[in-house]
Amino acid sequence: MYVPRLSRTAAWALWIVVLVLVTVLLVAVRGRLDQAQNILIYLLVVLGGSASGGRALGLFLSAACFLLIDYYLQTPYDTLAVQKPLDWFVLLAFFTTATVAAQLLGHANAQAEAARRRAAEIDRLAALGAETLSAGRAENALAAILRVIGDALGGAHCAIYAVDEGRVQPTALAAVPDSAAHDPPPGVSSGASSGVSPGMPSGTPSGVPPSGLPPPLIAWVAASGEPAAERPDGSEVRGPAVLASAEREGPIGSARVLVLPLRVHDRTVGVLRLAAADEIALDAEQGRFLLAIAYYAALGVERLRLVAEAEHAQALREADRLKDALLASVSHDLRTPLTTIKALAGDIAAGGDDRAAVIEQQADRLNHMVADLLDLSRLNAGGMPVTAELYAAEDLVGAALQQVAGALDGRELRTEIEWTAPIAVGRFDFVHSLRILVNLIENALKYAPRTQPIEVAVRREGDQLAISVADRGPGVPASERQRIFEPFYRPAGASPDAGSAGLGLAIARRLATAQGGTLVYADRPGGGSIFTLRLPAAQIGEEAGLATA
Repeated sequence: MYVPRLSRTAAWALWIVVLVLVTVLLVAVRGRLDQAQNILIYLLVVLGGSASGGRALGLFLSAACFLLIDYYLQTPYDTLAVQKPLDWFVLLAFFTTATVAAQLLGHANAQAEAARRRAAEIDRLAALGAETLSAGRAENALAAILRVIGDALGGAHCAIYAVDEGRVQPTALAAVPDSAAHDPPPGVSSGASSGVSPGMPSGTPSGVPPSGLPPPLIAWVAASGEPAAERPDGSEVRGPAVLASAEREGPIGSARVLVLPLRVHDRTVGVLRLAAADEIALDAEQGRFLLAIAYYAALGVERLRLVAEAEHAQALREADRLKDALLASVSHDLRTPLTTIKALAGDIAAGGDDRAAVIEQQADRLNHMVADLLDLSRLNAGGMPVTAELYAAEDLVGAALQQVAGALDGRELRTEIEWTAPIAVGRFDFVHSLRILVNLIENALKYAPRTQPIEVAVRREGDQLAISVADRGPGVPASERQRIFEPFYRPAGASPDAGSAGLGLAIARRLATAQGGTLVYADRPGGGSIFTLRLPAAQIGEEAGLATA
């Protein structure tokens, strides 16, 4: 059973007074009580002192009772001499019993105290878990964690700085107790709770340099992922030594400022700064509790980051949706004036003005871009109709060669089709696939040297039909290979009048995906590029139903 302890001074004073009173009473009746009764009474005094005052008081009372029994309650009285060997045995038995009882009771009391503290820690952690789970916003959950840390450390200043790729955000979420509001930590305004989420601007916070840089100790912890502390004398301790004795003495014996990294999945996501007006003294259990709750804080910072990323992604999706709607609307409205311009150019050409041909050419170019914008908007919205039927790959290649024949201007275009193998058949939308293949060939004609041929190859790859377009152009740098399929992308160094708005490859990939295929880029051995269009291949038994283009 756990017995509450008095303060050290009060317990010693109380039990010394009790010992004196018990001794006076026993001396008054020492002729009427036997030795066993005296020993039992004194043993109760030792047990009571051990239970309320601790092991040291119990051992002191054991020794004092030993001497008092010998001096006052054993013959000859009022002397420390012992006449009979049996009296020595009784005294030694009492001293041994009292000492062992004091030791055991002190140990049990210490265990009960430790259990009580652990129960309190578990209660705090359980309350923290319930509060963080019920918090509607990530900032509220993090503020709850800070309050628990501050309460556990007796009202210390607590602040959490978010870390993004090793850089500390200039503002912090903090919980600063009113009792210590005169000494706010750097980067945090004084108050009960700032309510500022990490990385969220709120003016220049108190203690942050005009440059917005974090204090050096915080910046070092964020960069290294190691703890650090500032002693009451102003000296600093950095590195694993700060936590080396956590099992025995807590993270650090005493410090004015304690800075801990907040890590999740071996990545530093934040920095926890604890500060006290005088010092922070932690024992082993407080240290372990602080390290455990620091992980809660790390999870809170990570949750805050994920929420911010989700909100940013949602904003980007909304902006992308509005952009698509705007493009679709503008592109549709441009069709009418373009038609009018082209009609007027035809009338001007009939009058013999040669400039009308230039107007028609540029109107056709602009009309092509408008059509691309409309198609891109439809593809993004999933509104482009796709009709997949059985077609021969050689028919698709032949139609593409016919369509680009006027743009070759004497350049060589080679085809590679295995005529001895069974006919390559696929199930795809012929119009969309033709548009993809023509786009790839025209793209190769733009960037490949005029002296080098463009090569188009057809082959069967398992359940896919692969059509590749290879050139000896400059290729695409590794850093830009995913960007070439983004809308409005144009390679570095491309001429402003390259003839397109950077929509061709973006539309081509989306058309391929809509048919259940893929469009990928690869470096060509010896230099150049290879774009490969893969479409679903048809089974040999389906060739009887082959459609004609």
